[in-house]
Amino acid sequence: MVDWLVQARFQRISLRGFFMSKPVLMVGLGELLWDLLPSGRVMGGAPANFAYMASVLGDRGVVASRVGRDAFGREACEVLAKLGLTTSYIQHDDAHETGSARVSLDLEGLPTFTIKEAVAWDFLEQSLIWKELAEQADVICFGTLAQRSPISSTTIDQFLSETRETTLQIYDVNLRQSFFSVETLERSFHHADIAKLTNEELLRVSSLFAFHEADEVVLARRLLRRFALRLVCITRGAHGSLLVSEREAVEHGGFAVDVVDTVGAGDAFTACLAHYFVRGCALGEVSEAANRFASWVTTQVGATPRLDPAYLQQILGHAPGTARTLVTPKDLGPRSDQDNREIEI
Repeated sequence: MVDWLVQARFQRISLRGFFMSKPVLMVGLGELLWDLLPSGRVMGGAPANFAYMASVLGDRGVVASRVGRDAFGREACEVLAKLGLTTSYIQHDDAHETGSARVSLDLEGLPTFTIKEAVAWDFLEQSLIWKELAEQADVICFGTLAQRSPISSTTIDQFLSETRETTLQIYDVNLRQSFFSVETLERSFHHADIAKLTNEELLRVSSLFAFHEADEVVLARRLLRRFALRLVCITRGAHGSLLVSEREAVEHGGFAVDVVDTVGAGDAFTACLAHYFVRGCALGEVSEAANRFASWVTTQVGATPRLDPAYLQQILGHAPGTARTLVTPKDLGPRSDQDNREIEI
C-alpha cells in the first residue's frame, strides 16, 4: 500500500472554503426517524444526518421534519438538541407516531432498510415558519422517501418553490423499497441544481428514463442535460465517487478503511459536497474532501458520530498557508494511485 504521508504531498486540497466565510444555512428537508440497528437504536433519516454533518463542518444545519407526540418523538428532539441542532423546525403530530426503520447490515456493512409507513413525516405541513426557513436557506437537501405520501410530497414541492433563486437545491435520490415513481423522480430532478445518487441508483433511474448507455459519465450527462442540472454526483461505496458537470468529470478511487457500518456515509458525503461546492471550490477539491469525510463516517457506529473539530482538520487537512499532512481515517492509504483523476470527455 502506498504510504499516505508521502502520497499526501502530491494530493493536497485547499480548505479555503472551510475557513474563508461565515457559516451558511443548510436545511435537511424530509424524514426524521429511528434506525433500529443490530447494535441498538440510533436517530437517523437522510435529512437529519445531512443537517448534523453540515453543522459538524461548521455550517448551520437545520432539520425540517415531523415527529409524533410520543416517547420516540420527544427523544428525537432531545437527541437533536444534544447534537447542537435546533428543534424549532420540527413539527409535532398528535395522530401519527414517530418514524422508524429496521436496519440489517450485510457482511460488508451495507444496510437494508424496512421502513414503517403512515408515520408523522408522511404528513409534513407547510407553515409560516417553514416558509421563512425556505426563504432564508442557502442550501436545501431533499430526497425521494419523504415524498412517498401525497401530503408530504405537496409540502416539499411548495417548500422548494419558495426559496430564493440563489438557493442551492440538492436532490439526494435515496431510493428505498418501492417508495418512488417516475413522476416523483422527474419532479425532484427538475427542482434540483445537484443530483446525488449511488451507481446502482443511477442504473435504476436510467432504466426508468429509458437511457440505454452503459457508461456512467454518459448517463450522468444525460441527466445533467435533461433536467438542466449543475452537477451529478455518483457515489460508488468503497470505490469512491464520480462528479460530472457540463465541462468536466472527476473520478475519485476512495479510501481503504476498516468499515464499521456505512449508515450515514452518503449523507456525510452530501453535506461535505455542499459545503465546498457552495463556496466555489474546484470539483477536484470537492471530491477529495467529500470522500475523506464519508470514509471517516464508515469507521464509526451510526450516522451522527461525534467529531472533535481538531480531528476534523486532521481528516480534511489544515488551513492554507501552513505546512500540512493529510491523513485518511486511521492513516490508511488511498485505494488507488490515481486517487483523484480527471476524465477526458
